[in-house]
Amino acid sequence: MAETLNAYLSLGANLGNREETLREAVRRLAKHEDMKILAVSSLYETEPWGKTDQPRFLNLTVSLQTRLSPESLLAVVQALETELGRVRHEHWGPRIIDIDILHIEGVERNTSELTLPHPYMTERAFVLIPLEEIASKLVVKGRTVAEWRDAAGDEGIKRVAGWKY
Repeated sequence: MAETLNAYLSLGANLGNREETLREAVRRLAKHEDMKILAVSSLYETEPWGKTDQPRFLNLTVSLQTRLSPESLLAVVQALETELGRVRHEHWGPRIIDIDILHIEGVERNTSELTLPHPYMTERAFVLIPLEEIASKLVVKGRTVAEWRDAAGDEGIKRVAGWKY
């Protein structure tokens, strides 16, 4: 059996039935034979980041264990995005689903396909707030998620009450 890695993903959607799309993405990740979901954060409604003239997002984070290599995990999440209807039109534009690999414990990558830790994760409150909920003590780039989150603030982010995947 391959080495087991702890990975953290960010999921977001701002088109279509956002809640159901995110729920289905988590379900499909949970059913994958090479993954085990450890925790799923609450759901948060957030302002767009990067390109701001688009609908608000729903965001959450997931921690999981996987036997997949980082590159294989990327292929799985990109295939899942496509299955759920994602079409890549513009950078940081509106999307039915977006799944980013934020961090894989003990792994660093800087290739044209994959950069780990995710290059913007420590700047994005919409990532850090749900990630802090499930992994506040996780250390990324020399600081805990909780420390990064304190620096990022929480403006424009609100928890969605009663959401269950």
